[in-house]
Amino acid sequence: MEKFIQRVISIFITIFLFLHLLQAKHYDIDRQPPRKLIFTPHKRSDSDPQQVHISLVGKDHMRVSWITEAKHVSSNVEYGKVPGKYNAKATGEHTSYHYFLYSSGMIHHVTIGPLEPSTTYFYRCGGSGPEFSFKTPPPQFPIEFAVVGDLGQTEWTSSTLSHVESRDYDVLLLPGDLSYADTQQPLWDSFGRLVEPYASQRPWMVTEGNHEIETFPIIYPHGFKAYNARWLMPYAESGSTSNLYYSFEVAGTHVVMLGSYTDFDADSDQYRWLEADLAKVDRNKTPWIVVLLHAPWYNTNTAHQGEGEDMRKAMEELLYKARVDVVFAGHVHAYERFTRIFNEKADPCGPIHVTIGDGGNREGLALMFKTPASPLSLYREPTFGHGRLRVVNQTHAYWSWHRNNDSNAVVADEVWLQSLSTSKSCRAGFDHHTSSFLNDEL
Repeated sequence: MEKFIQRVISIFITIFLFLHLLQAKHYDIDRQPPRKLIFTPHKRSDSDPQQVHISLVGKDHMRVSWITEAKHVSSNVEYGKVPGKYNAKATGEHTSYHYFLYSSGMIHHVTIGPLEPSTTYFYRCGGSGPEFSFKTPPPQFPIEFAVVGDLGQTEWTSSTLSHVESRDYDVLLLPGDLSYADTQQPLWDSFGRLVEPYASQRPWMVTEGNHEIETFPIIYPHGFKAYNARWLMPYAESGSTSNLYYSFEVAGTHVVMLGSYTDFDADSDQYRWLEADLAKVDRNKTPWIVVLLHAPWYNTNTAHQGEGEDMRKAMEELLYKARVDVVFAGHVHAYERFTRIFNEKADPCGPIHVTIGDGGNREGLALMFKTPASPLSLYREPTFGHGRLRVVNQTHAYWSWHRNNDSNAVVADEVWLQSLSTSKSCRAGFDHHTSSFLNDEL
């Protein structure tokens, strides 16, 4: 009996290794194993700022967010164009929250500006601690977005962030799943400290994923308590009533951050907001529209199949009519790029869908894709990495996906994109001033 069990195990291992080799052969690379969780400790005084990060607010303002353990620190930011010399000062607000036995520090949010574009500013938070600096985005093309999903705080996360930082960019976009705290609130603090060297220098614009929900029956039924308190985005400035979805414009690009985990049907606040938001975009002045959400609408990985389908059915037509150029998603821990799609079919006037949930999460990679490959899926690979969208001018942008290696990032996928607002065939019947269609038939 023992020999029989050993033989069965041997056969199982052989089959597993064979399938693994087939998968590796398909992508012609070695699979990346999971790496350890990084817990970043607090090393400053209680009154000094920690977890500093910045985000865009309107066309010429920036929100500075940070946390102090001390409760008496004022919510102000001093800033200027010369290190150590601050000729401007702004005061904001602070908040805190409790989650079971956990009590957060004081969470400060201060909006500074107006600021000049393409300019480096030096700033200090709360009157003490280290000096930080950031560079504002350019007023016009070209502009470069770094795109990273499902980030987490593992050694792969650290690798991804170092690769992102190895080349300059203007704004980081994150389509959900930030800290992977999953109700363990100290991991929110650890994440904030881990990303501070990057998020304090360039604006990080994020939307929520499933790991931000953190509900608990009766006590915390609504969720997103830590996320909303810590990662305040410019939702009010975009006419949204929820921090879970909003939009912003920068250098000729309209970026829409949608919420996969709040209501999205035709009767929802999010749907009505999205419809009104897209209708306001003047494609003559803002030729590019980029959308981010967490659960992908198109996905040929075996993981998380169909989890974005209800949202796709509810909202896809709005994006199609607005001629959205690209949709970025996370959730699936792999990389995949589709052709232009609408209603599950190739369509030259639909957006390109990209899944980029491979930032460095602790759950590992989603290794298995459906076979045979869908003709709609042009590139797919279960590897950690990050992407860059360089919007070169009104008509063209360059997308590249960079696979993580130990010491460098390798460009594994790249494609040039043309804005749908400049495509003659897709502009037929298009009202450039309202981003709506005069009729639904093209």
